[in-house]
Amino acid sequence: LKFNMLAVQLIGGSLLIRPALSFTEQYEVVGSSDPVLAVSGEDVILPCSVKPLMSVVDMRVEWFRLDLKDSVVHVYDDHVDKNTDQSQSYRGRTKLNHQELQRGNASLKLASVRVSDEGRYKCFIQSKSWYDDATVDVKVEAVGRPPVITVDGFDHSGGLCLQCESEGWNPEPVFEWLDSEGVSLSSETTETHRNTDGFSVKHTVTVYERDSKIHCRVKLRHHMLEAVIITTSNMFNSWRTSVILISVSVVLSVIAAILIAVFARKNRGKMLVFLIFYIFYVNTSV
Repeated sequence: LKFNMLAVQLIGGSLLIRPALSFTEQYEVVGSSDPVLAVSGEDVILPCSVKPLMSVVDMRVEWFRLDLKDSVVHVYDDHVDKNTDQSQSYRGRTKLNHQELQRGNASLKLASVRVSDEGRYKCFIQSKSWYDDATVDVKVEAVGRPPVITVDGFDHSGGLCLQCESEGWNPEPVFEWLDSEGVSLSSETTETHRNTDGFSVKHTVTVYERDSKIHCRVKLRHHMLEAVIITTSNMFNSWRTSVILISVSVVLSVIAAILIAVFARKNRGKMLVFLIFYIFYVNTSV
């Protein structure tokens, strides 16, 4: 081999010094200039190859994450896979096609993609006298669970408070409330949280229309999940009934308090019995 000079390169935080070969003896590792889009639950191929094409069977191939501390994704060396130090989250989910290695293709197959797989990967290929690497950005799309609408009571003016929530989305989805005419309703409160399973969203809205269809939609690119609730007159009547019952209860409590005060002055010895009767009466009235 003909050596021209020493080349210095930073790999995985370590400074490596290698002899620089003549142009015809070097190779370039090529990944993907565009992000690789993966779908949660499906398999994906992370591209990596050498240029010009040559066999990498006798070389070391290493895949690792640049954004994680426990970063080893897959290692091939001495003609076999060596994954004793592989990150636990990738165990049993990675594969190199050994036949393709003869064609200079070191692409990695990642099975059963998870939201936590989203990140930046590096493909590192090393021969006895040369090495190079390339990066691959992976974006994971996950469609979450169908949204669920629940009735969260009434506001002070009798409006029906609705809450809609859904989880397991990635990236963050678009949320929308619509009335029966398709007119968008503004969410009054919004909550968004992210964990290893993706984004969870919760939105609330107050409606005043009776016998109307209220739609809760969660959208992500070309995916859309929807829940519908019909606001019946009975829902609003239950609010009126509750208000009346509360008012009657308050009035009865005031009257009972006056009677207790009067009774206490005249019949102090019988006060305990009357108090027990009053507590029972109020509880059964409410």
